[in-house]
Amino acid sequence: MYPTRFIARLRTAVVLVAALAALSACSSDNESGADSDNAAQPAETVQAEIGYMPILPDAPLFVGLEDGSIANAGIQPKLVSFQNGPAMVQALLGGQLDIAYFGIGPTMVARGKGADIKVVASNIIEQISFVALGELAPYFEDGDAATAFDRFARDKGRKARISTFPVGSVPQTVLAYWLDKQLGVDSDAIDVIYQGASQVQQSLLTGAVDGAAILEPVVSIVRNRRDDARVVAQGEAMFPGQPGAVLAVRAEFIEAHPQIVERLVAAHVRATEQLRAGDQAAIDAVHQYVGGGRLPRPVVAEAVAESADNFVADPNRIIDGTRRMRDFQQAQGTLGADTDIDALFETRFYDALDTRGSAEPSTP
Repeated sequence: MYPTRFIARLRTAVVLVAALAALSACSSDNESGADSDNAAQPAETVQAEIGYMPILPDAPLFVGLEDGSIANAGIQPKLVSFQNGPAMVQALLGGQLDIAYFGIGPTMVARGKGADIKVVASNIIEQISFVALGELAPYFEDGDAATAFDRFARDKGRKARISTFPVGSVPQTVLAYWLDKQLGVDSDAIDVIYQGASQVQQSLLTGAVDGAAILEPVVSIVRNRRDDARVVAQGEAMFPGQPGAVLAVRAEFIEAHPQIVERLVAAHVRATEQLRAGDQAAIDAVHQYVGGGRLPRPVVAEAVAESADNFVADPNRIIDGTRRMRDFQQAQGTLGADTDIDALFETRFYDALDTRGSAEPSTP
């Protein structure tokens, strides 16, 4: 038998050793795990209502959602899907949406009507193509494009029926610009039908229209399903330097959470680089959202590949094109309020990034 005093001292020693071991373990965990957790997790996390359309120009959003970079930026996204830009304009004017991925046309409309939003990044440029179907396509393939619609009308006894997005949208504006500035054709030379993305696609697939000014992935879908579909004019030919979809953020959100917006723009740039490179994980992300996730993956991959050079994040690249688009829309009467282009853009988040080595071409 050991003395009582010895047993007490032994117990005390055991307790001290255990305490020191626990303290050492906690210190080790803090040094290895806690620091990495702090690096991975933003200091601030906020819920943000994000409006978007399930179309290819919003692809950087889909990549950021799936690879976790938007969550790592400190955003808990509440997604709201729309079928067209005007509906998003109404949502912004109604106080909805902190962040919006939509066309530069509706962005200017929303800003002109009082929505205090800022374009912090570009998504894509020159993405609109003109697709002509069987009866119309030969008139562009054989003869002057400027007389194609007139020759079609004379031969068929009717005007060509052309589908595009609603008035004020980017596709509609590009179509009007192409007719007026590039072809010198009066808009009355065709019958224009204004529809949402899925309706334009259906109209083309069923032959309810003769052509459409539309974007990917509708272009690739129609070309894969209709042998008589032809792309007779692409973005650069229709509206050189044409701005497309953008990432816009409500000014109030920027003021309240500038670091989150900074991280969001950084994530946007990384997603853009992945799309330009044809990254398979990026294509998988786009596949989940574009067309409601119902499109065959090869079609989505084709659409991404066709648009690779058009994915551009630098907002500086589209300022001049946006000003030109604003002036044209005002002349056409499709943009009521005068939009201050300089006030519309907030480039400081992109400009602060070190984009050297990026696959994206620099600002001309």
